[in-house]
Amino acid sequence: MLDKHLNYRRVLAALAGVILSSSLPAQEPARPLQSIIDGYVQSGMTSNLALANQDIEVDKSRAMLAAARARFLPELALAARYTRAEGGRQIDLPVGQLLNPVYQTLNELLIANGGVARFSAIADQAIPLQLPREQDTRITLRQPLYAPAITAGVAAARANLGAAGYSRQAYQRELRRDITVAYLEWLKARNGAAILSTSEATLAENLRVNRSLYDNGKSTHDTVLRARAEWLGVQQRQRDAQNGVDQARSYLNFLLNRPLATPLEAPADADSLPAAVSLAPAADGAIGASVVAAVPARPELLALDAAQSAAAEQLRAAHAARRPNLALGVDAGTQGVDYATGRNYDFVTGSVVLSWTLFDAGARAAAVLQARLAGKQLANQRELLAARIGLEQQQAADNLRSAQDSLATADARAVAARAAFAIASKRRDAGMADQLEFLDARNEMTGAELNRNLTYYTLLERQAQYAWAHGDLP
Repeated sequence: MLDKHLNYRRVLAALAGVILSSSLPAQEPARPLQSIIDGYVQSGMTSNLALANQDIEVDKSRAMLAAARARFLPELALAARYTRAEGGRQIDLPVGQLLNPVYQTLNELLIANGGVARFSAIADQAIPLQLPREQDTRITLRQPLYAPAITAGVAAARANLGAAGYSRQAYQRELRRDITVAYLEWLKARNGAAILSTSEATLAENLRVNRSLYDNGKSTHDTVLRARAEWLGVQQRQRDAQNGVDQARSYLNFLLNRPLATPLEAPADADSLPAAVSLAPAADGAIGASVVAAVPARPELLALDAAQSAAAEQLRAAHAARRPNLALGVDAGTQGVDYATGRNYDFVTGSVVLSWTLFDAGARAAAVLQARLAGKQLANQRELLAARIGLEQQQAADNLRSAQDSLATADARAVAARAAFAIASKRRDAGMADQLEFLDARNEMTGAELNRNLTYYTLLERQAQYAWAHGDLP
């Protein structure tokens, strides 16, 4: 009867499993590791805020270049002025005092000769220099004819645009490296937590067995205490490992500009052996030998080259400020007391304007010195960056060689530790090994698996660092 009841329950459980599996949505198969990393990189290229700021810097440099080019073209402007004034300076002309005596004498002569007085007295005149009402409306056209500073300014703006573009490329490569390393850090922490979880389950079972043996009088209480201590120690390490998983996930989501708790995708080949990277041999260990290959591939150097070109053009612009400027000016409009057009209102003027600063108390000389020093500073920065790139390449190659050599050792250690733990488990079950031997074998296997996990993902991270240092990242 009991067997029939158990069979009935098994049938119901199987039917329930079929129904649940048919109702759940089908999960997509896990993708390879490199495919997932490429997807996160593409997402970061469109969502990372720091990269968006780099795009803005490029747009700003492009706008500055357009503004510099616009100075070559004529400038057309409308200016209008309407003025009402009271008082102000005026010119007093004593016309009456000068002419009235003459007019009076002439009138007397005319009357004496039997004529009629013809000249009347006039008043003194006052001519105001400020009109009570006045308007001036004009269209002005200005066209530079000779301005060497404009040409140098355009060349400098073009070089700055190139520097901004190369800086954006450099940050793109750094972002790709950071996203790759951050995802590998998450996988490393996740696998480490999984190893500790397996160890925790084994030690929990070991604690249960030792409690049963103690309850049955087959062991002493110290074996239970030791088993419990080992179990609690692994639990503590597991909590720390889970914290590392959460932090690694948060950092990657930060780079992708997503909510920090967004789940990450696990790859199908998370523990497969990575492809070996061919290492370029260093010439006598010299740093400078690697720099030659890095110059065309590292946009950081190209950005400084463009910045040096911009500094050279700024120096040329500072020298050009000492030369004269020639411009054409045309004004056309209407002037008068009222707004009107006609012969007495319309006017047109044309001018050729020469401007040449002859003395400025050393301001232009200081500008030339400042531009020259800026160029020297950029040259020093480029030399320092080239040396740093060479150092990065050498260190990346050394670290990658070390990681490749360590992986085989870590694999062999993990295999040996698993075999030793299997033997210790069988000896314990057969009563041929004590508790200490079993726990030591368990700890050694856990340490070996954690070391293998650390070595494996360190190798992948150093591959990414090597590719970044040698300009291999797209």
